[in-house]
Amino acid sequence: MNVLVYLIPVSLILGGLGLAAFFWALKGQQYDDPEGDSRRILSDEYDDKPKS
Repeated sequence: MNVLVYLIPVSLILGGLGLAAFFWALKGQQYDDPEGDSRRILSDEYDDKPKS
């Protein structure tokens, strides 16, 4: 049971670091692509067929 004294704070610190990294990525606009997907899905450029 004494090991829980170490494992609980370590897990909370690692979870906080992961959450901070996620918010850092959001702030850095890593997930922003407002028009890319909407235009890419309608394009024939990335079709599975080989170009002739």
